Amino acid sequence: MGSDLKIEVDGAIAVLTLNRPDKRNAMSDGLLAEIDGFFQAPPEGVRVAVITGAGGHFCAGLDLSEHVSRDAEATMHHSRGWHDVMDRVQSGGLPVVSALTGAVIGGGLELATSTHVRIAEPGCIFQLPEGRRGIFVGGGATVRVGRILGADRMTEMMLTGRKYGTDDAVALGLAHYGVGAGEALPRALEIAAQIAQNAALSNYMMIQGVARIHDMSRSDGLFVESLCAALAQTSPDAVEGLAAFLDKRAPSFR
Repeated sequence: MGSDLKIEVDGAIAVLTLNRPDKRNAMSDGLLAEIDGFFQAPPEGVRVAVITGAGGHFCAGLDLSEHVSRDAEATMHHSRGWHDVMDRVQSGGLPVVSALTGAVIGGGLELATSTHVRIAEPGCIFQLPEGRRGIFVGGGATVRVGRILGADRMTEMMLTGRKYGTDDAVALGLAHYGVGAGEALPRALEIAAQIAQNAALSNYMMIQGVARIHDMSRSDGLFVESLCAALAQTSPDAVEGLAAFLDKRAPSFR
């Protein structure tokens, strides 16, 4: 049986393809573990990851056909396991771009909102249908989707099972770019190549700093911003970036 996650590395970019097309790439524990394994130890030299789905869909959420009956304690630990993996995607230090097609539902939306740049084709469906199934989100949606939409709009989305299309998702911030049919992955690779040319420390600071500063008080956030600036702007890459600007050439970062 083939892997549920196809990984292709081309230079500084790794493309991770959720590879359960017969299930609309619904998330199983096995697929989640494979995603976790990649982000725990990215291949050497990879500077950006791209996540997409096989067969016309990104991810239709949790694979309910593999549902295991758990008591409250086991369910809590299972949810916390999802949180650990989504945290590694978002905060592991590797910029992540997602190419979204078809279903971006439930756990698929939780995965998508763990990525840093989201590109959606026409016909995407963004939904949190847990309320229609008598369950509750457990993979981080209350934090990640809630921050994007706000608590009020997310509550309505969950209560009604509302489906947002691509245009609405871009307007609301669930996706950053709306592109034409068949264009999400090429655009994701283009953006990934651009990000890979940034200074690695700057990318790391942006990933680690901005979301954390958002959690802080105003004064604490401003102080941490100064620390990030001090580290980034005194690095060898900052020296190279300034020299390249003055020389009117492209920088050559480490």
